[in-house]
Amino acid sequence: MTMRYADGQEVRVGDHVGLGADDGGVVVCSIEDGAYSNEHTAEQWSYLKTGFMVEFPTYGLIHYEVAEDDLRLIARASR
Repeated sequence: MTMRYADGQEVRVGDHVGLGADDGGVVVCSIEDGAYSNEHTAEQWSYLKTGFMVEFPTYGLIHYEVAEDDLRLIARASR
């Protein structure tokens, strides 16, 4: 199952996202899609089975099983 933001857009590793006052978040893995960044590997996180993870400068690493309504896409990852 492809992970999606609340607005229906697909979550992609490398997307820049915002939450609250922190606009510096980066999607570091999409577990269900089997997509992981070099710094956050399947070996580390695949045990979670579902969702995606975002690393924020302010909040740190957050695991989402479903995207919160206030998590917003700021810029798409380059392909």
